Amino acid sequence: MHDAAFSRFRAANPDRLHFAAHSHHPWPDATEAAHARYWTDSATLADRKWERILGEVLPAAQDHVARKLSLSDARQVAFAPNTHEFVARLYSCFGLERPIRVLTTAHEFHSFTRQTRRLEEAGRVEVTRVPLEPWETFDARFAAAPRDALIAIDGYHAFCAIPVDLAAIHRRAFYLAGGYKYAMSGEGACFLAVPPGNRLRPVDTGWYASFDRLSQGESEVPYAGDAFRFWGATFDASGLYRFVAAMDWLDRSRITVDAIHRHATVLQKHFLDGCARRGIEALAPARLVPPPGAPRGNFLAFALADAEEVHRRIVAANVTIDRRGDRVRFGFGLYHDEAEVERLIDVVAQALT
Repeated sequence: MHDAAFSRFRAANPDRLHFAAHSHHPWPDATEAAHARYWTDSATLADRKWERILGEVLPAAQDHVARKLSLSDARQVAFAPNTHEFVARLYSCFGLERPIRVLTTAHEFHSFTRQTRRLEEAGRVEVTRVPLEPWETFDARFAAAPRDALIAIDGYHAFCAIPVDLAAIHRRAFYLAGGYKYAMSGEGACFLAVPPGNRLRPVDTGWYASFDRLSQGESEVPYAGDAFRFWGATFDASGLYRFVAAMDWLDRSRITVDAIHRHATVLQKHFLDGCARRGIEALAPARLVPPPGAPRGNFLAFALADAEEVHRRIVAANVTIDRRGDRVRFGFGLYHDEAEVERLIDVVAQALT
């Protein structure tokens, strides 16, 4: 679809087939100049670079997130190097008088899962984990959360992959995502959309959380009135530069998130049809998680008893995919077309049949 826009990443390893858009998306060429601009700003402006970062780059990044998610106030978007910072900060909003009751799925990302399990070991949290299966009843089973619960949504595999409209819930729910996956901007540009008017006071707090009040002496630790209350401390801003460049490129090219998802869906079908045609039994639709017909993002996950061996064979053929336990995953992005998917099918067929 737009493979030429990723020429720098492609040229670095032209023989590689990269199908891990959901895990580590290649960066579009537009981000290279942005990355260099951060270095130049650091050299020419020195400490005054923060005026540009916080006065120009950050607002641009916040605006992009707000438009993509239909948020009412871009100032309610906080940034951090990773989503784990935000998970830890949200947990720290609760007191220590009694364990925190946590309702989550049984299939969360490693970062949240590890932190939550460790807090559980320490007696700090009591966790109810809701399994996804049976798929058709999951929504009803999970929606039984108390009305006064703090709600946090991990949107990392959705942001810039499938259309997300938070207009109806953004005043109630936190939303976490970042640049490493479908936002195409690499590490260091994760964000938290904070409900407007939120007055939580994270115990895990950095000096940026009251950046606008540094010179004021107060008896109580102050917090900013907007999303800055969830910020940490000094950070590497290169990720923000790349994030803004990637989002600007999408806007200039008039590429919508809906178009990205439709493109990925077409390529997914092409891949599944090709695997069936070639008799690749390991990647049959019956092994898909979630099952055929269920809503899914821009990647295909196959549940395999021999996932480790399947993954090893495919990666040995210079194909970048990833594995999580017994799940082998293929991600599809803007830099793919049907011809490249055909190459993938050929390579996978040779590796597995």
